[in-house]
Amino acid sequence: MNAAPPHSPVTESELHALVDGQLTAERRQEVESYLAGRPEEAARVQSYRRHKHELRALFDPVLGEALPARLQRAARPPRPWSLQRAAAGLAIALVGGAIGWGLRGSIGTRAAVALLPERAAMAHAVYSPEPRRAVEVSADQEDQLVTWLSKRMGAPMKPPHLQALGYTLEGGRLLPGGQGPVAQFMYHDPAGARLTLYVSRELPGAEAAGKGRQDVAFRFAREGQVNVFYWVDPPFGYAISAGAGQSELARVSAEVYRQLAAAR
Repeated sequence: MNAAPPHSPVTESELHALVDGQLTAERRQEVESYLAGRPEEAARVQSYRRHKHELRALFDPVLGEALPARLQRAARPPRPWSLQRAAAGLAIALVGGAIGWGLRGSIGTRAAVALLPERAAMAHAVYSPEPRRAVEVSADQEDQLVTWLSKRMGAPMKPPHLQALGYTLEGGRLLPGGQGPVAQFMYHDPAGARLTLYVSRELPGAEAAGKGRQDVAFRFAREGQVNVFYWVDPPFGYAISAGAGQSELARVSAEVYRQLAAAR
């Protein structure tokens, strides 16, 4: 005896809903009665059930695994720019503070000079990627920038002009150092690649060590992906940071040194 037909036609989607347990009790009973008289369709529904079971066996173990850290980071909402800037400033301040503590006592000028490229490279890496807020005061307000940085640094802080070398001044900013402020000037070339000049006055004993000295030792360092050309001309330490090669940084450093010396 054939089963009574259901109140409405059975659709393909309802067959899948039956496999997934998504039908109401009344409709499930009607669909099962419908399949009881149709062995071919019943066999097709049974194949759906086997396929579902195989998929669960394959993927259920993965569902229990912890989400990879890189995906957790990617799922976090982006931090506002102000928080990124605060975090960057805090990182520099912490490094600067640690360096300032390490320079006390027996660690003197040589240690400070050795750490100069690291700090300059970190500042360059933090701020040079910024598309719109790389500087605090832009070059079109250079007079204001010079007045502000000179007051905070306790000495004239006029940025060198490097147009003849292909670099345009973007502006500058004040950075936290271990024992006082640090100045950073930023430039870019026609392709948009950035170069920074880092000026620090945190060199214990540098002024005394430089008395009577007629030469300045230029040094090169590589900090991660940043190349640094640096030197000490008491009472300041200077560092040029960029992705450019050593010869290019040497060329820029020579011009910066020439302009700074002429301004004294």
